[in-house]
Amino acid sequence: MNSTYIIIIVVVVVVIIGIIMATVFARRNRSTRLHEHFGAEYDHTVQALGDEKKAQTELDERQKHVASLDIRPLTDRERERYLADWTAIQSKFVDEPGQAIVDADRLIMEVMQVRAYPLSDFEQRAADISVNYPALVSNYRAARVIAIKNKDHQADTEELRQAMIYYRSLFDELLKPEAGVVEEKSK
Repeated sequence: MNSTYIIIIVVVVVVIIGIIMATVFARRNRSTRLHEHFGAEYDHTVQALGDEKKAQTELDERQKHVASLDIRPLTDRERERYLADWTAIQSKFVDEPGQAIVDADRLIMEVMQVRAYPLSDFEQRAADISVNYPALVSNYRAARVIAIKNKDHQADTEELRQAMIYYRSLFDELLKPEAGVVEEKSK
């Protein structure tokens, strides 16, 4: 074998090793980026899908989907109105905790709709919320579980109180000016 063939083989091997290393680094970088952004939601998605690569693809797709939406902040007038509505719901909790949970769930959906989140099924709403509010999506899911128990008259007052706290945390974030708006990435 002459030296030209040896050089070509060495270059090809180096290029292949470089490609493999770049691929491994890109996967680690993607995993780190998604885990840092989504936090516990990353782990939830991995567990739900049973595969880390599928979960990463799902979370990437969520980000792309939400970035394609025209999510807008509330106007000052809308914010004031929704705060007044929330205050009324909290007052109702004392005498009618079950109905207050129904009203809180409805108000969250109304605020989401006004901000231009699509109102499909609950899991899609939670997925959309997870992009902008990853730390709160588990609370939203927990509140929803309690709300469903409430419909069946199976939730006790302490659970209903906890659901109100969960809903309130998301409600407060949804009302913040420019809260949770993901900028569309340049193409």
